[in-house]
Amino acid sequence: PKAQAYEKARDWIGRVGLSRFEKHYPHQLSGGMRKRVALAQTFINQPKILLMDEPFSALDMQTRTAMQDELLGLWSGLKSSVVFVTHDLEEAVALADKVYVLTAGPGTVKSVYRIDLPRPRVMADIRYDPKFIEIAKVIWNDLREEVQLGQSRGLQTGH
Repeated sequence: PKAQAYEKARDWIGRVGLSRFEKHYPHQLSGGMRKRVALAQTFINQPKILLMDEPFSALDMQTRTAMQDELLGLWSGLKSSVVFVTHDLEEAVALADKVYVLTAGPGTVKSVYRIDLPRPRVMADIRYDPKFIEIAKVIWNDLREEVQLGQSRGLQTGH
């Protein structure tokens, strides 16, 4: 029903901190606000599995960190499974329970790492945790080989 749909929409707009902007058009919102709306649009349907492909890559660092925290908060409330594709190692380690490292090409799973960091996580703090740094270093050592391989292939083909 229409009234129930509006109520649910207002609830989700509030959850992403945009209640004051409920009557605004998309072009009147900042990039970060539009990302929050996109999260609300996604989570309002309570998906069991959510695929996110580089959703925050175009955002500045501060907005990106805020959006990552927003995602963590919304995700913990719904318990959906999230497949999060990113080229940002810190983002992967901070958000994930498992990180999959893919080969340079063709993209196949090279390694899987369990991320044993306590939840809830706060993006601005977790990256300074010694265990986070240790995990990121181990994954980077594995990932570095693929980065170097990808770069050498690019030089050989002129790309």
